Amino acid sequence: MTRTPPGRPLRADAERSVRAILAAAERVLAETPGASMEQIAEAAGVTRTTVHRRFANRQALVDALATGAAAKLAEAIEDGHPGTAPPLVALHRATANVLRVKAAWGFALGPAVAQSERAARTHDEIAGRCLELLARIREQGVIAADADLEWVRRVYYALIGEVTHGTAATAGAVAADADPDVLAARIVDTLLHGVGPRTTR
Repeated sequence: MTRTPPGRPLRADAERSVRAILAAAERVLAETPGASMEQIAEAAGVTRTTVHRRFANRQALVDALATGAAAKLAEAIEDGHPGTAPPLVALHRATANVLRVKAAWGFALGPAVAQSERAARTHDEIAGRCLELLARIREQGVIAADADLEWVRRVYYALIGEVTHGTAATAGAVAADADPDVLAARIVDTLLHGVGPRTTR
């Protein structure tokens, strides 16, 4: 939690400072999870005092990082228009957007970060939006009528997770080398059609 009083907007220069600190924290902590506030301040090009003025302690900084990244993830999904676009188009676009955000904020969205309460609420809302989109896809007959959508959602998340948070030798290489749209198409195809042989009509 930052030291700025609730409901009081940051000045433009303070907001830029916070953005720089959070971006630096993502870079530094992705490489060295145990990095200190001093290391983060150095990477952000600000003094340690500036970091402590914005964030009470290291955990507050990590919480803010997780909350901000979760918000970016929610925005990426909404950019796919999951409630109004054709369902499969929305799923593909949202998936590609999610991969882009996860590539940029891998530490903040990774399994090593304990979610703040606000971040957890955002992730719950994202899961709800995902279930709504999967329900729209099921209505089109692409997903079996008796499919457990919560299970489908978990499988979908697992596919994304394997791309973004698998072993360094696999997921990192795939994420670095492949276009998010190409990866999204593979994830969606695997989710909806599996890996068995395709029947031809």
